[in-house]
Amino acid sequence: MTSIKKSPAFITFTGVDRVDLIPGMQALAARYPVEWGVLFQDAREGQPRFPTSDVRQAIRCSGLRLSAHVCGEAARAIVAGQSPELDLAGFSRIQINHGFLGSSDIEIRNSHTYAARYGMRAALQCQGDFPSDTRVDWLYDLSFGTGVQPKIWPPLDADHPLCGYSGGFSSANIAALLEAFPVASQVAYWIDMESGVRTDDQFDLEKCAAICQQVFDR
Repeated sequence: MTSIKKSPAFITFTGVDRVDLIPGMQALAARYPVEWGVLFQDAREGQPRFPTSDVRQAIRCSGLRLSAHVCGEAARAIVAGQSPELDLAGFSRIQINHGFLGSSDIEIRNSHTYAARYGMRAALQCQGDFPSDTRVDWLYDLSFGTGVQPKIWPPLDADHPLCGYSGGFSSANIAALLEAFPVASQVAYWIDMESGVRTDDQFDLEKCAAICQQVFDR
């Protein structure tokens, strides 16, 4: 596989959790291909990274490109074939963070089915090579929001569905990491950032802007 130095199709900035961020999010999204990841978990609602339902309502009515990142009990219910009631209007993708051990065939099927009910694509995490299963998108993620950077990156070619990379990205290292991703020519991918765009555990739009400049203004 011949690698090519290129920017991702879009960046997902995960963990938006305040209403006052919305104008800055809209301004940044007007300049760059950005998706905003909103974390869902009832047990942690109102904590940093996990907005309350009224904040989620304001974000999802903002006209922004959004992905719902479902964690905890609701995520486990989805992969088990259940249908938790989530307000997903306004979201274009759903990432189902159900565990650290990968996804079985039936969990992939159930994730695809649940997302399709809302007219969305599902994304699941992987910890090794990108699976070839096209029913869902795949995010290579060893970090799970902790900022841990993998030592190797799995290759990505045209035989895979849409896939992404995550783990330990910051404005200080992202340019070098983009050169390291083994992505085949003409293959789209995305990157996801969570801890790398926070300051004192507060979502930091200045860091998001710095990342976008490093990635898209090269």
